[in-house]
Amino acid sequence: MKKLLLGVCMILMSINGWCWGFFGHKHINYHAVFLLPPEMMIFYKKNIGFLTEHAVDPDKRRYAVAAEAPRHYIDMDRYGSPPYTGLPRVWADAVEKFSEDSLNQHGIGPWWVQVMMARLTNAFRGAETTKILRLSAELGHYIADLHVPLHASSNHNGQHTNQHGIHGFWESRIPEMLAEKNWDFFIGHAAYINDPLNYIWDRVIESAKAADTVLRFEKQLSNRFASDAKYAWEDRNGVLIRQYSSGYSLAYNEMLNNMVERRMRMSMYAVACFWYTAWANAGQPSLKNLVGEVLSDTEAKELADLNTG
Repeated sequence: MKKLLLGVCMILMSINGWCWGFFGHKHINYHAVFLLPPEMMIFYKKNIGFLTEHAVDPDKRRYAVAAEAPRHYIDMDRYGSPPYTGLPRVWADAVEKFSEDSLNQHGIGPWWVQVMMARLTNAFRGAETTKILRLSAELGHYIADLHVPLHASSNHNGQHTNQHGIHGFWESRIPEMLAEKNWDFFIGHAAYINDPLNYIWDRVIESAKAADTVLRFEKQLSNRFASDAKYAWEDRNGVLIRQYSSGYSLAYNEMLNNMVERRMRMSMYAVACFWYTAWANAGQPSLKNLVGEVLSDTEAKELADLNTG
């Protein structure tokens, strides 16, 4: 019995700690591929399995690499109220005002997207297959995280308002229930981003503004549901876990007016646009010759070591 309870706790901790959940991140990268132009699709679709599976690599590193965690979020409520004019958007200016240690303490998500974007652009210039794949998969992860409202709030898991578990509820439970059968991911085509820095900051501010709604609506809904109606026991990989019930999850999604679906769609679009912009800024190099390229032993080892740093 103790082993069963330990397994339950470990699973719940993992679910609540994932950003968009493994399910969500994989779906976002997968669908982003189909928004790309043909010149990129020929390479990205060929490697869609890699881009999908490795969409979750940054989360796997979060508890093994000290510098990893701050790359996934930014506590915007630490910097006043919207539109947060007191927080410089340029990294050097922000460091000068707050210090690098302070910024890392409260998250560096939007600035890390800029770092990854520059790295991907350079990888395209050098026709470095391994780096293009790795950086594309991971850039997609960081961009998607910043579309999640609670990634822009210091109350990231409802710990300050007695709403523990709301993080996984919003970004894992609801997508897993509804995404494949009910949501529409026909979005259009990737577009060039003239100002990637401001683009990602706009998404962050949207997330920060929505965080209060995410928390407040769940609190209101919780007050209307009895505990035995709010939770249910469900099988997950052969283990029974206590999970938000289907009825409660559907009611919350309705209260949010499909916010989770909208933010997931926006994530897919943003990921595709950033990939496209990095490629365009690199001079739109032909990717045809990379499609059938066989990885060297060194590159294969790099891929095997993705989760270590």
